[in-house]
Amino acid sequence: MTKSAEIDDLFDELETLLKNPEAGAELAERGVNVSLAMTLAYGLSAYLKGDKAKALLELVTATDEIAARMTRVGGETPS
Repeated sequence: MTKSAEIDDLFDELETLLKNPEAGAELAERGVNVSLAMTLAYGLSAYLKGDKAKALLELVTATDEIAARMTRVGGETPS
């Protein structure tokens, strides 16, 4: 198995874990929004594949939303 395939498998496992209701509940307790976490993972995955345009789109989308949520809650930990 190539290292690229191993990385793809790792991101598949991460996606599966993030979609797990128990993991989602645990992350939510920490103020983590699973949808945003998945968007960040998609961005990193795209970047590692060399697709910088998709990476930028996914990462900017997630970071902009996190920043907006932080602004709405006065700097507290957003979901």
